[in-house]
Amino acid sequence: FNPLTREFAVFTSALEKAPEWISKVSDVFLAKENNTISTLRRRYIRELNESRDKKDMNRLTDAEEDLIENNINALLNLTDYSLPTLEISYDAPEEDVADIFVRVNSGGQSLNENNFIQTLISVYENSTNDRINQFCKESRIPRDGTSYNNILSVEPSHLIRMAVGLGFRRARLRYAYMLLRGKDLDTGKYSSEERQKNLDTFKAALEKVMNLNNWHSFLNIIGEAGYINKNQISAKNAVIFSYILYLIARYDFNVTAMQLKNIISKWFFMSTVTSFYTDSTESTVEKQFADLRSIKNAEELIAYLEETISARFSDDYFNITLPNELNSASANSPAWNAYIASQIVLNTPMLFSTSQLAKYFVPGASGSKNAIDKHHIFPKHYLTQLGYTTDRDRNQIANYTYLDYATNIDISDNAPEFYVAKYRNKLGEDDYKKSCAEHALPLNFAELDYMEFLRQRRILMAKVIKQAYLKLCQQ
Repeated sequence: FNPLTREFAVFTSALEKAPEWISKVSDVFLAKENNTISTLRRRYIRELNESRDKKDMNRLTDAEEDLIENNINALLNLTDYSLPTLEISYDAPEEDVADIFVRVNSGGQSLNENNFIQTLISVYENSTNDRINQFCKESRIPRDGTSYNNILSVEPSHLIRMAVGLGFRRARLRYAYMLLRGKDLDTGKYSSEERQKNLDTFKAALEKVMNLNNWHSFLNIIGEAGYINKNQISAKNAVIFSYILYLIARYDFNVTAMQLKNIISKWFFMSTVTSFYTDSTESTVEKQFADLRSIKNAEELIAYLEETISARFSDDYFNITLPNELNSASANSPAWNAYIASQIVLNTPMLFSTSQLAKYFVPGASGSKNAIDKHHIFPKHYLTQLGYTTDRDRNQIANYTYLDYATNIDISDNAPEFYVAKYRNKLGEDDYKKSCAEHALPLNFAELDYMEFLRQRRILMAKVIKQAYLKLCQQ
């Protein structure tokens, strides 16, 4: 315990030697029992001042000494703290348990099924709980041979969802909570045998989920679909449930590596672009799990997934729905992220440049300036002069492109007719036309009315996304 900062810490050799810390909290309570708390406090202050003298630091002030006394007294007052507990019958229905948790936590953070499941795992399989936490921790720290990646900072809830989906074919975690408590969903009865069987099923699924070969193979497939940076992911559920589908295809239907690469890259691309896993996610996945029960082999699974993708990626979607979804100023729009992913799939260089866009989306060293910038094709200042004063109009998705830092500075706030003429002359007519086609720009975009430019570019951006999808189909 640190009487200056009122902090607690787990015992370490370093803290034992630090004069700011009382290494054994129990010594404080023993001093109270022995009526020697004043002696303990004076000794603490004396030793801390001696340490400060050696380091040429100022001695404790009167205010700091008063603070030390108050904090030690606050520590001693813990013995008078009343800790409420609530005992619930083991065979209480889940609905009652959930209701109790909600009411008890109504003044703070409400607990959910994921919290229940984590508690069960820590009670019955604490080593498994530790592995889950380690996997999540390593997903954030760059290091070879770990779960680290550029797409998702893994949370325990993600791994639990993945293991439940793979092991029990369930999307709703309330079912998993029942199963891990030992409930037979058919009879409604609980037993320790059923609990152990379900825990074993959960652990077996978790082994596959946390297998680094599986994990990184899946992430590489996401990369094939053009998603190589976590900033491109609009909804984490697309990663979580696509990974479950990948594992089901691999282990339950023995889909080959090449088939997995082809079908899962298209599936992830579709599910991300169309927000497949965004609305009523659990209901959507429960229906998919129900569909999978009638599928018997790899060929039927692939045919089912292809049919689902085709149904979502209809001509009307690319010609009507997607251009409408691009009519947005949202900074994290799935449609915008899909357009950038498409440019990565198509190996597109940045506008008016020979540098590939993809290489700037791989995390690396950066200085005080970004290597690339999201730039307004019709600059904001220029649009303001034309009477467009709201960000809703000026920050339209269709008014954005990525530029390298030098090109961004060069274009600045210049009107399109000024900078287009300059780069058109510099590139030559053929390369200018090629650059416009790659970036969904009408050839005469600098001459268009702004709103007409947006309308035409949304249609062309949708065509770029369709082109990337067709390329994925050819792999």
